[in-house]
Amino acid sequence: MHRIYRFFSEFQLARLPWPLPRLLASLCTTGLLLGTLFFAASLTPSLLPRSYGMQGVLSGLSLAAGYGLGVAARQFWSWLELPTPDARRQRILNLSATVLCLITLCVFVWQAGTWQNDIRELMELEPADSAHTWRMGFIAGLVFLMLLGVARLFHGTRRGVARRLPHFIPPRIAIAAGVLVTVVIFWTVIDGVLLRYALRAADTSFQQIDALVETDTERPADPLRTGSDASLVAWEDLGRTGRGWISSAPQRGQIERFLQSPARSPVRVYVGLNSADSPADRAELALQELLRVSAFERSVLVLVTPTGTGWIDPSAITTLEYLHRGDVASVAVQYSYLPSWLSLLAEPEYGQASARAVFSEIYGYWRDLPAHSRPRLYLHGLSLGALNSARAADLYDVIGDPFHGALWSGPPFRSETWRTMTDQRQADSPAWLPRFRDGSIVRFANQNNPPSQHDAPWGPMRIVYLQYASDPITFFEPQSFYRQPQWLDSPRGPDVSDQLRWYPVVTMLQLAIDMGAADTAPRGYGHVYAAEDYIEAWVEVTDLQDWSTADIERLKQYFTRSRQPR
Repeated sequence: MHRIYRFFSEFQLARLPWPLPRLLASLCTTGLLLGTLFFAASLTPSLLPRSYGMQGVLSGLSLAAGYGLGVAARQFWSWLELPTPDARRQRILNLSATVLCLITLCVFVWQAGTWQNDIRELMELEPADSAHTWRMGFIAGLVFLMLLGVARLFHGTRRGVARRLPHFIPPRIAIAAGVLVTVVIFWTVIDGVLLRYALRAADTSFQQIDALVETDTERPADPLRTGSDASLVAWEDLGRTGRGWISSAPQRGQIERFLQSPARSPVRVYVGLNSADSPADRAELALQELLRVSAFERSVLVLVTPTGTGWIDPSAITTLEYLHRGDVASVAVQYSYLPSWLSLLAEPEYGQASARAVFSEIYGYWRDLPAHSRPRLYLHGLSLGALNSARAADLYDVIGDPFHGALWSGPPFRSETWRTMTDQRQADSPAWLPRFRDGSIVRFANQNNPPSQHDAPWGPMRIVYLQYASDPITFFEPQSFYRQPQWLDSPRGPDVSDQLRWYPVVTMLQLAIDMGAADTAPRGYGHVYAAEDYIEAWVEVTDLQDWSTADIERLKQYFTRSRQPR
């Protein structure tokens, strides 16, 4: 027992043969202290509630980021040849900092469950019974060790390259060149091999999923439906998301039973990625299918740009079809198999090219029709669909004969038009609900604030952005690495926790993790848009006049009860 006590009292971890204790003994104290503070900050709330798995990944990333910055700061201090405390004072400083960091960590761990339940309460979820601290900590440790291994591999490669270069160039230049060469090597491996292989594997997997024909989704018999025997588009070529969207269209009888008055069966046209070889060919096929089903004889025509997988939110279009008594035609063209975030990474321009081809083909035909007999033309998109839909039309091409409006929901933070209008908002309006100029062309709305809350009358074109303050797809900011986002200023959005605080680096990591879980939020929060909020937006965008307030509320309740499947 005495030997055991003496061994641990001397803390000779570095002499142990096991790799983990030796690894711990080799860690930088400054990096560990800063990493511990980052770990603690990662436990604070962000936009969405987190599972222990998500929290573990986030905390591991935060610990690694803090450790890396601490190591860099220590090395920079030494490089500047600044004075350092003697060994005795250094031990006192380390002990004091360690105690302070551990106290901070304990307080934050103790509060973690309360913070997460605060967000869950905002989003009308049941409180979680535990934060699963040990599971979360285990995952965080694994993530940290993996990143530490990569960092040390990078450092070893840099040193190996730098040792060989002084034979040819001065030593200080060799150090910089070693870093540059190592970055090129790692980037080539990651981007040219690992990432490319992963994207190819993902594309193949999602293509196979898209090709699956569900046994419970029957081919339509109605000749006015895409994929039927009379259709120009084969049912098998629509893809899984296209077949689901066509099948989910409401029948005339359903609409009539709700309205207690005559209605029409809405027209939905969908062209899958396998339906034609190029964006231009698919756009032309979409136009021909619209002509086949007499879509231009409807009162409303909507050009829908889907998300990366080709998915369209049924709530967005079904609500419009009910509001206009089924007298609606909508058309969508698939441009990818990948989820939106992967599509944005792997083929950022492809969705834009597809949206422009569809708009150019259909708008060109619509523009040549007599103005008094053609349908009102609108654009719609959710998420990546909103981004590409906004890019589809060039203002200078349509200013002489503009389309009637657009409803874009959950616009990604990379949306240029959305960003410009948010930055140029009225000074007294918050970033999560901007007021752009007098509101006669563009308005913003959320679950508590419909787009009708403006004094100025609408102009000839009506554009509404539907966005939730808790949507990380919309409100992620890379700049939150070093500055507080403006949407955190007071007043905050109704679904953003008052306990949310900005921390350098950590807040950006929190928002990045939130983006991965944005589609798992409860309906009406995050990136999951509720039918009742679409109703308010469509009423304004399409200038609906023949519905009373009571009927609109009844329609909201109907969709709240039915909860259209996602």
